[in-house]
Amino acid sequence: MKIVVDAMGGDIGPEVTVAGAVEAARELGLALILVGQEAKIRPELARHDRAGLSISVVDAAQEITMEDKPGDVVRSKPQSSMHVGMRLVRQGEADAFVTMGNTGGALAVALFELGRIKLDGQRRIHRPALATRFPTKSGSCLLLDIGANTDWKPIYLQQFAAMGNIYAKSMLGLASPRVGIVSIGEEEGKGNIEVKEAYDLIKATPGLNFVGNLEGKDIPAGAADVVVTDGFTGNVIIKLSEGVASLIVQGLREEIMRTTRTKLGGLLAKPAFRAFGQRMDYAEYGGAVLLGLNHICIIGHGRSNARAVRSAIKVASEAVRTDVPGQIRAGLSQN
Repeated sequence: MKIVVDAMGGDIGPEVTVAGAVEAARELGLALILVGQEAKIRPELARHDRAGLSISVVDAAQEITMEDKPGDVVRSKPQSSMHVGMRLVRQGEADAFVTMGNTGGALAVALFELGRIKLDGQRRIHRPALATRFPTKSGSCLLLDIGANTDWKPIYLQQFAAMGNIYAKSMLGLASPRVGIVSIGEEEGKGNIEVKEAYDLIKATPGLNFVGNLEGKDIPAGAADVVVTDGFTGNVIIKLSEGVASLIVQGLREEIMRTTRTKLGGLLAKPAFRAFGQRMDYAEYGGAVLLGLNHICIIGHGRSNARAVRSAIKVASEAVRTDVPGQIRAGLSQN
């Protein structure tokens, strides 16, 4: 197995991506290809012990930055690390692509270089969806879409539900994942016209264990294993959750440090706080998988640290082993 890593992606770039890649190669025994500006990648590689590791470098002259507009990058930067890396995957020289870079840019390049899955006849996946694991009371759920499609149609959500169901079975090991749709009320018939139409489409989809509408509070409560929504709403859910988690951590830290008694209590509770923090840490979940493409593409958080890069590479390797695109193609062709 060989995974391509966009060494230029993320807010920090090669310093973090190279460190995470080396860590992943060592822990997971994977062959990795670092794609990007070789003059910047080589010095970072030299800082790490790479004995026995299979890590190669492919030069890419251009870089897609966080400021680049997604609609411009496909043709304006054909030699970017994203283009070159995904091209390696499309040509069969690697099995998956991982980036911490510009999400919109990665989506645009992925549609151009990797393409959407074709189903039987003239049908194909309408839109790919970004899917990520989201922490819940019982462990985690799969939340999609979290930002790939801010404009959407009900049929998109129906396909998201079907793809999420397949992913949860293959990657999360769930025999019959509970699938729900985000709305403003639990009762059937709640929501706007598009959500109600999507509800009916998902309910009628064969092979889904559909549990109906989910309110926002139901997501962290673990009411469903696959949570379906549009990219605008999903992105708001993710960003709001990150903000609330940061607020809670900051507030607890301030209160613990307020008196000697609370400092002592905080010291005794430190192992529990550390374990809870690990459950909530995005770095443990790696990146979001772009479901619906012919090949595997993982997009991580722009502020990812080395551990998050390692986790994203691990997600990519597991998706390769279970052949997620092949399972989606076979599963949706039957519907």
